Amino acid sequence: MSETSEKRTLVPHFLIIGVIIVIILAIVFWPSEDESPVAPEPEVIQPELEVPEEPEVFETRPTPPPVELEEKDEVEPLPEPEPTEPEPLDVSDPAIKASLRDISTANDNSVNRMLVNEGLLQRFVVTVTNLANDEMAPNHQLLNPPEQSFRVYSQAGKQWIDAASYKRYTPYVDMLESFDNQALLSVYNLYKEDVQNKYAEISDEPDQDFNEVLLMAIDELLDTPEVPVPVEVYTDSVAYKYADSRLENLNEPQKQLLRTGPDNMRRIKAKLRELKTLIQADGSQ
Repeated sequence: MSETSEKRTLVPHFLIIGVIIVIILAIVFWPSEDESPVAPEPEVIQPELEVPEEPEVFETRPTPPPVELEEKDEVEPLPEPEPTEPEPLDVSDPAIKASLRDISTANDNSVNRMLVNEGLLQRFVVTVTNLANDEMAPNHQLLNPPEQSFRVYSQAGKQWIDAASYKRYTPYVDMLESFDNQALLSVYNLYKEDVQNKYAEISDEPDQDFNEVLLMAIDELLDTPEVPVPVEVYTDSVAYKYADSRLENLNEPQKQLLRTGPDNMRRIKAKLRELKTLIQADGSQ
């Protein structure tokens, strides 16, 4: 028997015992009629008469049957509340941003400012899926682009990436580091079911666990080589390209990570390693 059901079973007995105690206390402490004060009557002196003694007779009254207390009806336990359906998870952009703001240690409005305002959950799934496939999804960016433009400088007849170009990404890395790792994983797990459903809609392998896709995307970025600065580039009138063919032959996500600069890239990789360890530990439980 559970503690709750045991308490419910004892409730009627407690009530009966309580009633009996109250009655006993009333009988003991309530003044009886024999103890009530009576005003004395005037004394009347009667002449003494000799009366023959008669044997003293004690009247025996039948003992009344014991009064049985009527048991109270057992107190019916309150009905259990009807189970209610949990409210559906709010997967709107404001709700997701609010969840991220709550776990960020940044005091500014960087989360609102840097994240896009349309289809965050869908964009996250598409972006991770493309990263795992060594691709970029320009139309599904999660972050608003930096306001500063890409800059190069010329020296000895060659073009090199200006260090100012790397600093454009520092606020984004600061935001990433402002998230507590365990809290970030909790937010991810909160939306995991919806993430999995969206992945099933766009993937050729809908039954694949999205955690595996996420770990593949992380590994792709962790495989990005670290290169010394300055980095030489050239332009083909359309876009800047790396002069080193080894760098130019990297996949698009890795080349984008290189553009954040060596210091930012090391910080991003450190965060990704921490998250990868947590995701793997969470999946093994």
